[in-house]
Order: sequence, then structure tokens, then C-alpha cells
Amino acid sequence: MEIEAIGRLRTCFGEKFAVPRQPGLCPSAWGQLVFEEAYRHADAVRGLDGFSHVWLVFGFHLTADRGWSPTVRPPRLGGNERVGVFASRSTFRPNGLGLSLVSLEGIDFDAGNGPVLNLGGVDLVDGTPVYDVKPYLPYAEALAGASGGFAPEAPVRLPVETGGLLDGWEERERRIVIEALSLDPRPAAGRDEPGREFGAVLCGRNVRFQVEDGVCRLTGVS
Repeated sequence: MEIEAIGRLRTCFGEKFAVPRQPGLCPSAWGQLVFEEAYRHADAVRGLDGFSHVWLVFGFHLTADRGWSPTVRPPRLGGNERVGVFASRSTFRPNGLGLSLVSLEGIDFDAGNGPVLNLGGVDLVDGTPVYDVKPYLPYAEALAGASGGFAPEAPVRLPVETGGLLDGWEERERRIVIEALSLDPRPAAGRDEPGREFGAVLCGRNVRFQVEDGVCRLTGVS
């Protein structure tokens, strides 16, 4: 079977660093699915507006050329312990496909390149190719009593101090920065290096920060 992208995402994440590792962890994060010209049919999304969430089948396009590995080191295990690739959501998969559950905030039928799906809670970098969209069915897919293996609970969040650097930003953009950085996007390697500054491209700007004493502090925005 050969598959082709039906569209690409525009999102608030300009690079892979600081993108949440799971959907919904940054609920303010926005995305827009812009369909390729061949799939820009209003009929193709008829009835979709009755669903609150959709599944996106997408491609890990930034790492597709790096192949796959039978074992990976999940960040939730500190980046040291290995598990099987099929016991993870690692990008280094045989077919480079991912699955993400996002909220459907609306459908813009009047966009010049529409219909365009307006999405929330995205965990995908700008430019991600999407191969399919499927509606989320709560009765079948919200399973009580399900177990989460080595990641049974949501990650612990850091407090974020902005130091006034986000003053004047739109409220949603402020929430995106705070939500994304509270998840501590730093790689496992180098976390213990004192005073190290990191930068993340969020909402079109480079947001720099440091983590000290369990607090994330913004150091600059450009």
C-alpha cells in the first residue's frame, strides 16, 4: 500500500524541541490542518463538526531518514532505560507513523484553501504531514481501568516564572509558552549542567529559559 499526505499542519511549534510529548498536555496549543488541493472538498468533512475530538494519523517527517530501532529510551524513564519500540511512542519506528488525539475547535469553510480544521491540544511541529483523520468515539475509546505501563500518570509540571517577558502577548500565546515549558522539555543529557540556557521556538518567537531549583524561569524572548 502506498499512502500520500492529505494535508499538512500549521502549528504554534516552530521546531521539534519543546513540543509536548503527548497530545492534550498543552491544551492551549493550536494547529490548523490545511488539506492538499485534491482533498479540499467540503463533502469530505461533512458531519465531522459533530465530534469534539479527532485522531490524526501523521508522519514523523523530521526523523524519517534516521531509520528505526528495535529498542528506544523513553524520556519518561529518564532517557537511560530501554524498552521495545512497540512499547513506546518513539519517532524511530519502522514506518514512521504517529497517532495523535486532538480537539476539533471548528471547521473553516470560508478559508481560501479550505475547508481547514482548527485544532487544539496539538503535540506536532509545524509542517507535519497528515495521512488520515478519524473521529474520536468516546464509547469505544475512553476505556475505564486501562493501564499505562511505565507511564501511568501525567508528567509532573514545573512552575514557570515569566518575569514579565510575556507582557503584551495574546492570552492564548502566553498559555502555550507556560504550558509547554512547565513540562520541562530539556533533554535528559545536560539537565544537571548549572546555568545552562535553552531556547524553544514557540508562537513564532525564540523563548529562552533556564531551570534551577525546580523552577523554570524565562531569560529572554526574541
